[in-house]
Amino acid sequence: VQLQASGGGLVQAGGSLRLSCAASRRTSSNNAMGWFRQAPGKEREFVAAVSWNGSTTLYADSVKGRFTISRDYGSHVAYLQMNSLKPEDTAVYYCAVNRRPVPSRESSGYSYWGQGTQVTVSS
Repeated sequence: VQLQASGGGLVQAGGSLRLSCAASRRTSSNNAMGWFRQAPGKEREFVAAVSWNGSTTLYADSVKGRFTISRDYGSHVAYLQMNSLKPEDTAVYYCAVNRRPVPSRESSGYSYWGQGTQVTVSS
């Protein structure tokens, strides 16, 4: 399974971006998908995840209320709508496919990873 992430870029604080993640195989439509991010000098951290059918979502406390993860029922494409962006959201964002249909926060639960897309928020 290959993952293609897109939608990153440079935005001013308070602005919005929408990330997309498309998996190469439709079998991933039976698995949860998630987004992680890694800022320079920091460890990779969980951002958000969504179940295989889009009904269940998880968010990191730092993005709750500002970011929204979504996917259509049975779709192999997931989205991350990021609003009210802050400079501390600057990072490389990675999408991933979970081993199971339900979302999780632990990176060990994800079996396939995308190449990452850079998000830079200027103050």
